[in-house]
Amino acid sequence: MKKMEPESINNSKNEEDILKEAEVVEETSAEEKECLAAQLQEINDKYLRLYAEFENYKKRANKDKDELIKYANEQLISQLLTVMDNLEMALKHSDNNISLGLVKGVENTLREFQRILEKFGLIHIDALNKPFDPSLHEAMSVVECEDMAENMVVEEFRRGYIFKEKVLRPSLVSVSKKPEIKREEVKVIEEGS
Repeated sequence: MKKMEPESINNSKNEEDILKEAEVVEETSAEEKECLAAQLQEINDKYLRLYAEFENYKKRANKDKDELIKYANEQLISQLLTVMDNLEMALKHSDNNISLGLVKGVENTLREFQRILEKFGLIHIDALNKPFDPSLHEAMSVVECEDMAENMVVEEFRRGYIFKEKVLRPSLVSVSKKPEIKREEVKVIEEGS
């Protein structure tokens, strides 16, 4: 029988130790792989959320930029409406003492002014004899009218305007309502029934 030499015993112990260490490393490696895979998935999810948020930000920024470009002239046009109002008022209140040439000049100026503003997207709100719409009209008074349906615009004090689908200034109007029946009339109607 062969005697085992101390060196071969050490080698077999080293082999056993190496095998045990390899198993531990393999187990640790599997755990690390799972941990790394979970971390990778978490980072990937964060990346996808961040990417989606950035895409939404870009869309919002483009929409805001388009809105800014679309309504860039809104403030200027809003202030020019006062000039147009004054021209309209001058024509409305002109009397026979003013020369016909001056009246024609103001009419032409007003017409050209309106044409230019329409070219930039300004549309006047057609209010007279239309149903009252609180999104387009601002009621200044209520008038009893027998010959007109209720909530109809009977008078326009100041024109309203829409600028590129947005109400720039509502029309100032007077709205109709049916006359109230007086108590005496109610008694007569009740007695007749």
